[in-house]
Amino acid sequence: MNALGTHLIVELKECDSELLNSLAYVRSSMLEAAEVVGATVIDDTFHQFAPLGVTGVVAIAESHLTIHTWPEYGYAAVDIFTCGNTISPREAVRFLIEKLNAQDSTITELQRGILSELPTTTHS
Repeated sequence: MNALGTHLIVELKECDSELLNSLAYVRSSMLEAAEVVGATVIDDTFHQFAPLGVTGVVAIAESHLTIHTWPEYGYAAVDIFTCGNTISPREAVRFLIEKLNAQDSTITELQRGILSELPTTTHS
C-alpha cells in the first residue's frame, strides 16, 4: 500500500489534570514531542480556556501535532499526522503518554493519501 502519511488519533485518559490545564506545560510537551522524533517545527499556536483546558497545534514540515485537553476529566485528544517515513509518530505518542502521565490510552492509526503509485517528488 502506498500512503503519503500516517495519522494517529490518540485518546489519553486518566492524565494528570494539573498538567493538562497548564498551557506552558502542554505547549512545551508538544514541542518536545516533535523534537524527540526529529520533526521540523514550522510554527505553533496554543490557547488556554477559562476555566479549564488547553488547545494547541504544532505545525511541522512533515504535517502536524494537535491537542485538546479536558482537565476536569483527565482526558486529552491528540492527533499526530506525519508524511513520509523519516519520523515515527508512535514515538511522539509514547513521549506524550509519559509526559501527561496517561494511565490509559488508545491509538487509532489511519494511512492517509493512499495512492496506486506514489509520485517521485513528494511534498513533506
